[in-house]
Amino acid sequence: MSSKISNSANSWVEVSKKSDFPIQNIPFGVFQSPNHSPRVASAIGDFAIDLKVLFEANMLNGLGFDMSDFDTNFLNNMMRHGKSGTRKLRERIYDLLLDSNIELQSNQELAKRVLVPIQDIEMMLPIESRDYTDFYSSEQHAFNVGCLFRDPENALLPNWKHIPVGYHGRASSIIVSGQDIVRPKGQKKPPTAEVPTFGPSNLLDFELETVFFTYQGKPLGESIKTDEADDYIFGMALFNDWSARDIQGWEYVPLGPFLGKNFASSVSPWIVTLDALEQFRIPGPKQEPKVLPYLEYSGDKHIDINLDVIIQPENGEENIVGQSNYKYMYWNMNQQLAHHSVNGCNICLGDAMGSGTISGPNEGEYGSMLEISWKGTKPFKMSDGTERKFLQDGDTVIMRGNCQNSDVRIGFGEVRTKILPAND
Repeated sequence: MSSKISNSANSWVEVSKKSDFPIQNIPFGVFQSPNHSPRVASAIGDFAIDLKVLFEANMLNGLGFDMSDFDTNFLNNMMRHGKSGTRKLRERIYDLLLDSNIELQSNQELAKRVLVPIQDIEMMLPIESRDYTDFYSSEQHAFNVGCLFRDPENALLPNWKHIPVGYHGRASSIIVSGQDIVRPKGQKKPPTAEVPTFGPSNLLDFELETVFFTYQGKPLGESIKTDEADDYIFGMALFNDWSARDIQGWEYVPLGPFLGKNFASSVSPWIVTLDALEQFRIPGPKQEPKVLPYLEYSGDKHIDINLDVIIQPENGEENIVGQSNYKYMYWNMNQQLAHHSVNGCNICLGDAMGSGTISGPNEGEYGSMLEISWKGTKPFKMSDGTERKFLQDGDTVIMRGNCQNSDVRIGFGEVRTKILPAND
């Protein structure tokens, strides 16, 4: 959190103590409505803050922005101003919302146009990503998967504690919360079958993740070091990186995930800046064996983020199936970005970097149905009497997250997606 933003500050806009969006958050997103073309916004309590209207009212002067940064479908134009630019913008929005500031507060007609009820708008995909990388950085998740498909003695592959393992995903199928997905189809080969079959996935799964988005990086051939990585990270969102386990299981050797992963990845619409999360930094796990020098880092680079994953059957109640925490990551974002670029890979504005499934050390803290049901051997009992080994058509998967201490709560909102039957 910027040093200018105080935990004791209050806004003249009424904000519930349970809100994800107090004055200390100031996230960024994009919305539209029947009365509003797509435009960039922030959030306070139950309202979106229309930054296009604020700019037109000359309340964002002197920050170096222009209308094209706010009158647009994505945050990318705004993000081209880099960390210093978006930090100044966030601090100016904070100033305008302070209970002691009358600039906007005293102009009721303008304030009504600036503050748009979130219930009246449609949130859009916040960032246009040309590239998407998914990491595999939760040790407990990697261990669980290794136990399920190999054995506990060889659960982690030899490279896992030496490099932040990752793969390149499909940026075009990143979708915003609220957009339904269709059950994917593909080749599957059950263990008892001699040849593969084709059809809808029977083992559709969620993956509880976060994602971070980057500012423009360095030119091709140059690397980002761990101690400068924060300057290249804009913010974080919740991320459901769907998996078709049966399709993935047949195809992933020798080159890794393809059709089992590229059909959809769902993201929450509000991007919470790294500045807003600074006060929730905590030490990470001791990394043994010692990492190579380019992966060494200083300071607290892990973050305490509470994460819930929920299944809601069609017309049914919400069922919390997992409660995890981002603090369980083995590799942090600084290490992930340093590793991604150490070979000279050029990181671009808006690149998406998924954390990988986030699982805690205990049952009830796992981030996928593969682990929760232990590959289908321990079905999860739902409140309506049904069971889940994997996901069913009509299920809505919801993920929510927040950081909380004695002073303030910073939330991410939610990512919500309904599963539709496979197409004919």
